[in-house]
Amino acid sequence: MTGSPTKSQILKDVASVLENRLGVVSAADLERETRFFADLGLASIDAVVLGEAVQDHYQRPLPFNLLMAEIGGRADRDLAIGELVDFIEHHLNTV
Repeated sequence: MTGSPTKSQILKDVASVLENRLGVVSAADLERETRFFADLGLASIDAVVLGEAVQDHYQRPLPFNLLMAEIGGRADRDLAIGELVDFIEHHLNTV
């Protein structure tokens, strides 16, 4: 992949990964506020699979351990799609 993808493109990429690797049927209707666990019904192992799939897609490692540690330290441990998109965009643009 050349250049840095926009947040809009990253959202499409995440939707594609969710649909193709995790079988999320409504991936085309994802919004930034959509939550992984409450809205999509995913389990914590799915977050691991998603992280691996996103890294495969962008062909580079991303520090998902930092994101998971942040989420683990807060009261609401659900992850919004927008948070993931922001995280990916930040780390793809930090070379």
